[in-house]
Amino acid sequence: MKTYVLGDVHGAYRALLQVLERSGFNLDKDRLICLGDIVDGWPDVMECFDELLKIKDLIYIWGNHDDWYYKFLKFGQTPYVWTSQGGDNTIKSYMKKAESGNINFIQDHLALFNRAYFYYVDDNNRLFVHGGFNWHIPIGDNILYDFMWDRHAFETACSWEAFTIAHPTKPSYYFKNYSEVFIGHTCTNHGVNCRIGNTLEPLHVSNLWNLDQGAGWDGKLSIMNVDTKEFFQSDLVQELYPEERGRN
Repeated sequence: MKTYVLGDVHGAYRALLQVLERSGFNLDKDRLICLGDIVDGWPDVMECFDELLKIKDLIYIWGNHDDWYYKFLKFGQTPYVWTSQGGDNTIKSYMKKAESGNINFIQDHLALFNRAYFYYVDDNNRLFVHGGFNWHIPIGDNILYDFMWDRHAFETACSWEAFTIAHPTKPSYYFKNYSEVFIGHTCTNHGVNCRIGNTLEPLHVSNLWNLDQGAGWDGKLSIMNVDTKEFFQSDLVQELYPEERGRN
């Protein structure tokens, strides 16, 4: 069995198929740790869920966009802050599937969220979380908002990486309670990773890996073997969806 970690998909089903194929992922034997945000962005959200639910060993991490979708499923909430950030395409995909007559998928999606993690620590003391966390307190004492929304952990890892480059005698890792940390949420190709620069590849700073390469927008989807660090990527997602040209 191999263990892979998957970055933010954001409805890009065509990209998801590419990375699963290019990595040689085995739906029956391999483990996939999904860092969340399957929804909101490109139009094939339901197809993404269908594909992921085929995976026998799936560990799903709760993302901030997933939280909006869950509240839509559970309570019918459609706040503008959600629909204006890709939620409109999620609703369209949902309605298209519902209109096909088979609504069992709703319970399947709710069941997936009910067994999802806000954070996951594996047997090798590797932490997987969507957004970030407050490393100054025990992980279990963190608020759920930070797991889904935090960017400070990533920004700090970038700053620490820049610091250790300038001061190579300092330890090269910052989050000392974990052997490694894997996150999504913050696109590495949009200039938000301070001091390090933009990249379309998984970014390793301190002992943290960021797997969000902007698949929800103009970047690529990434999947990585967590043991070997070999990674595979989709084509630029906007090129996979030429009919969506002009989407911002």
